[in-house]
This record gives sequence, C-alpha cells and structure tokens, in this order.
Amino acid sequence: MVIKLRDSVTIIDEKGEETEFFIEALFDVDNESFALIRKEDNSMFLTKIEEDQGEQYLVPVSDPNKSSNILDAYQIAVEENPAE
Repeated sequence: MVIKLRDSVTIIDEKGEETEFFIEALFDVDNESFALIRKEDNSMFLTKIEEDQGEQYLVPVSDPNKSSNILDAYQIAVEENPAE
C-alpha cells in the first residue's frame, strides 16, 4: 500500500481552537489565490489566501455561486493539464 503524505496546515479559529488540515491544492483564479483543504474526516473546504502584514490567512469562500465557479475553473485547469 502506497501512502501519499500531503502538506498540512494548522488553523486557529476565532475561539483559539486548532485544527489540522491537509492541503489538497493551491491555485489562482482571476488573480486571487485559493487553497482547497481537507480535514481528517475528509470534509473539504475552499478558502481564499489573504495576506496582512506578512502573515497569510485562509478565509472561507462563503458564497456558494462564487465557490462553484472557482471550483469549476480549477477542474477545467486540471483536466487540461493533468498531473503525472
């Protein structure tokens, strides 16, 4: 059995609670950067990468239409340029 390890990131929420997420993909759409992250229970989240004073933050994409459009663009890009 081959196990692929993914990069992970620990996110601290507004209550100070830490959760580890695995980074599934990093990509840009319309000059904005996004991360597709996954929890251990396999739930997936689309987040926008924002920077403030040298720190990076992952902000959830809460608009379902925007999220769908971004994921559609990502899927098209993956289909056009599959990884080896």
